[in-house]
Amino acid sequence: MKMYKDYRRLENIDELRIYDINEKELYNPTPLEFHVDEVPYPQLISNIPMDVNILIPHNDGNDFIIKSAGNFILNQGNLQLDDVRGRLLSKVSPVLYEIFHESLHEVYKSQETKVIHVFYYGTEKLSKITIVKILYEMNRIFVFADHINTDKGTSDEFEKIQYAEDKVNMMEYFTQTGSYRRIDGKYTWTQGIYNIINRPREDYDDYHNIVFDLAIPEDKELIERILKIMDTDTTHHEDLIRIKTEDGTLKYLEINLYSNFDENGNLISRYGLFNDVTQYSKKSMTKPVDFLLQGFKNSKKLALLIEPLNPKHFEFSEGFYYFINKNPKDYVHSRDVINNIVEDETKKQIIRLIEGELDRIDETFTYNVNGDENNQKICELYIERFEFSKKNHSLGFLSDITDEMNKQRELRESNEHKVMLIKEVHHRVKNNLQILNSFLNLEKRVYSKEPNVIIDHMQTRLTSLALLHEKTYNTQDLKNINLNEFIEDQDSQIRNIVSMDNSVEFESIVDEDLNLTIEVITPLLLIIDELNMNALKHAFPDETIKNKKITKIITKIDENTLQMTFKDNGVGIDNPKKISKNLGCTIIKSLTKQLGGEIELVEYKNGTEYKLTFPIKMVHTIHG
Repeated sequence: MKMYKDYRRLENIDELRIYDINEKELYNPTPLEFHVDEVPYPQLISNIPMDVNILIPHNDGNDFIIKSAGNFILNQGNLQLDDVRGRLLSKVSPVLYEIFHESLHEVYKSQETKVIHVFYYGTEKLSKITIVKILYEMNRIFVFADHINTDKGTSDEFEKIQYAEDKVNMMEYFTQTGSYRRIDGKYTWTQGIYNIINRPREDYDDYHNIVFDLAIPEDKELIERILKIMDTDTTHHEDLIRIKTEDGTLKYLEINLYSNFDENGNLISRYGLFNDVTQYSKKSMTKPVDFLLQGFKNSKKLALLIEPLNPKHFEFSEGFYYFINKNPKDYVHSRDVINNIVEDETKKQIIRLIEGELDRIDETFTYNVNGDENNQKICELYIERFEFSKKNHSLGFLSDITDEMNKQRELRESNEHKVMLIKEVHHRVKNNLQILNSFLNLEKRVYSKEPNVIIDHMQTRLTSLALLHEKTYNTQDLKNINLNEFIEDQDSQIRNIVSMDNSVEFESIVDEDLNLTIEVITPLLLIIDELNMNALKHAFPDETIKNKKITKIITKIDENTLQMTFKDNGVGIDNPKKISKNLGCTIIKSLTKQLGGEIELVEYKNGTEYKLTFPIKMVHTIHG
């Protein structure tokens, strides 16, 4: 069972979406534990056209004794009331306890009535809707549940709700903020629309376009033209309009309209997306997702693919278009691009991924640029499917390894060992990208309401890996890579990313003759990234303070061991135990383990200090 919870502020209700519940697990046979009085007027309660459940708070509301249960629970298990009465809810129905315990406890403590809309899904299809009302009276919890049938005869309106809600989640992922659906002249608006136009929902909103009605006079004619086009045979239109809300606020809206027609060309329905881009109105029109793509800007070797399996809503960095030798404005995303792949097995794997038969692919293949067999490139492609807001999405990386493969062929003729070195580096870069995906999945759960934090962290790590990718392919000796050069470039990159204008000084003291293997440098750079991000986020809450400084000192302890001291002159840490449990520290500990080292937080009066001790050489697969 999976469960998702949302709060609808204007309606003051909770929404629960329950997936793949096994109704046979709703009842767990349990011996009688408590003797409770029979419910008065049982005949009356049984004839009320909804379930009435009566619960007695137990253990300060952490559990509840069942006094009476409605027909829903009883009918599912072919039960009598005596089978559940006098039992703890947590024991007799662990599933219902998991779903409703938090709300029941809240009503018990606050004694305020609560309304919940519960949507039950089976195999992603809406199967049941229950409107639940929980109230407290006479030291009892009363749960009224009205179950709504969602078969084909009655589910149309609720399918619209499901469709709209799922689209809202999709738009949040793509930084869209509101949508509507129009069928037979009637509108269904998502909550995001009301956030855009700065007002609550009204009863008459179903009968006119509440966004277009607010358009400024200069854009009225544009909207009329758009709607006229969309009423014919145009299925999609994008544009930019300006509206003035009822409180006088001017807003810029990016609009995407989609029309559905029957076989005779008659308009059936329309779906619209609205994205408030007011904050970018005096700049270039850029979505927050573009900041993630900026980490790959001007990179011709490595491309980031956001939603590569979606033919309409996708974002690719510049490296992809350089690889296929196409102008982004001229490119149409479709399966046709697969036809230029030489290897048939790779084509089959990509098709299986598109059809949903595979969760990920990791392929190396040859590509005929524009179908020309005399102009070939070799690349590595990694694409992974993942679930977000009950929808499947995809993220991928495309690496142009043509030059590297050519170097391998040249090296193979003179030195077979050199070829193995290049393969090893390539394998490690690929593994690092997969580690990056793991960090992304972790942070999606922790920072689900702070997408900009995910983007900032992602960009910092991507920049370090791109730096590593570039430098390692330009070196001839992968066992002796100069650490000082990497640290200097990493400091320069993070200054550019955080745009601090040197308000934080990065000081690095590293032995110029200190050379390490790629196995050591890779996790070390990522650890430094995490420490930098933690310091920038927590050490300097007062932006007006001057002389802010982050210092790294890397020295030899002996011939086999190095020590890095990382410190800042910020506000320090009040509770070391608390910070040791956050996600950043968890990632640092994982990378330190990969490095084979140890890290400790040092008592430091004027800021925060870490000491990382690690071996100069690691057990690895690059042999001399």
